[in-house]
Amino acid sequence: MKGQISFTMSDSSQPTSRGVYRFAVLTTCFTILLLMAGALVTNNDAGDSIPTWPLAHNDALFPPHFVGGIRFEYSHRVVAGIVSLLTLALAIWITKVDKRSLAKKLGWAAVGLVIAQALLGGLRVLEGDPAVSATAHATLAQIFFLTIVGITVYLSPWWQRNSPRLEDRGSPHAATLALATTAVILVQILLGAAYRHGATDIIPHLIGAAVVTVMVVWTGRIVKKRFKGNGSLRTGVALLHTFFGIQILLGFAAWWAMTRLVDIVQPTDMFVTLTVAHVLGGALLLASSTLLMLMCFRLTSPASVAAGSPVAPPEAASAAGALRKG
Repeated sequence: MKGQISFTMSDSSQPTSRGVYRFAVLTTCFTILLLMAGALVTNNDAGDSIPTWPLAHNDALFPPHFVGGIRFEYSHRVVAGIVSLLTLALAIWITKVDKRSLAKKLGWAAVGLVIAQALLGGLRVLEGDPAVSATAHATLAQIFFLTIVGITVYLSPWWQRNSPRLEDRGSPHAATLALATTAVILVQILLGAAYRHGATDIIPHLIGAAVVTVMVVWTGRIVKKRFKGNGSLRTGVALLHTFFGIQILLGFAAWWAMTRLVDIVQPTDMFVTLTVAHVLGGALLLASSTLLMLMCFRLTSPASVAAGSPVAPPEAASAAGALRKG
């Protein structure tokens, strides 16, 4: 752990171009659009609208008609192509302007993930059995999104700022707890994808929601209690709790919409809107948890490394914040 702390501090001392950071933000925004486009395909039952891959009908670049599910499926492929190009450009840009090895590794890892995601999408089309391939495709999309969010935070001016580190005297450590919460949310997203694509029923997803609730509340309480004087961590907790509350409401709304769809052949606009919003809410909840996790790793250190690192106790950080406000 001591090596990880010193690496984080020294590695962040080399400033990165604001341009590549803004480009990472742009890539993140397009990734959110891609997640929405994918959810529109699933919830409009448009997954088999274009039976060939990577090109459209009869190996043409464009489908002959933009009607029905074809417009959702083709739009999804177009946005996916844009995100792939943005990710490749981001990795190349990072390699050219950022001297940090971790930044380069993350950039090319994102390229690998987007290639794997494209291949899984093709497998979904060509295989014709969506239960496993579509679930894996949806889950990998969230892992890719998590990676892009992490890259964006790592390139941000906030990460490169020389912030004092706070001593974490409790157990479990806040960073470990935030990491566990992020992992639980990712598993819950996997369970939701499995349910949407018919691989499982709703029960595992409901159990997952209960576990996520416990972890989110526990993590937020620990971070706020131990580091109440740190504005960045308070903001991270506020974002996590906000998106969690929104996601719970969207979950109930999506369930209500699904119960009304039982005797209806085609998905209604209300059903599509609420279920797509629920998928997007899950992605934003994952992003907020990832942000809080990275904040904890960046700003806090266990008490066991305090002797070898410039770590400030939470009380000192709170007093320093009060003096700056004064």
